[in-house]
Amino acid sequence: MKNYFLKYKPFLLFLAKFLLTYLVLTFCYQLYLDSFNAAVFEVDSFTKSVAIQTEKLLLAFSADASVTPHLSEPSMKLFYNHEYVARVVEGCNGLSVIILFASFVVAFTGKLRQTVLFLLSGSLLVHILNVVRIASLAYFLYHYPEQEHLLHGVLFPLCIYGVVFILWIIWVNKFSLYAGKTV
Repeated sequence: MKNYFLKYKPFLLFLAKFLLTYLVLTFCYQLYLDSFNAAVFEVDSFTKSVAIQTEKLLLAFSADASVTPHLSEPSMKLFYNHEYVARVVEGCNGLSVIILFASFVVAFTGKLRQTVLFLLSGSLLVHILNVVRIASLAYFLYHYPEQEHLLHGVLFPLCIYGVVFILWIIWVNKFSLYAGKTV
């Protein structure tokens, strides 16, 4: 058993750090979400902020866009050219993706300063791309509503997770303590 642990120690440490970070961040996020009253359809402030940022981005591109709280569920209704095209729910705010991103970066240890800077800049990039994703989705759903499954279920998740994957590759190869080491 000891030989097994020694042989797979790097992987087991990675797995332990990943799971611990993921569980702690998810627990904290759940505590945050629990502070809002879903029974009266209260939207968490980060989701509301993402919806408002999406509205502002669409307005910056001369689109007629607006968001309003949904009256029968905890979400924000997104209107494009006065047409209700999407709802921004908690799962759209990108925080779950950022938690996954951060857990992986922490699991592949790096120098503290580089880790913090990479986490902050990577999280900001994921957030900005998520707002762009929702705004683009609103545009495309308005013009191509029959393509909702392809757009919302395939293409846009592929884009956001693809960026996270590229960030992970950059982290491991350039900044983690494993960068440059040969196995």
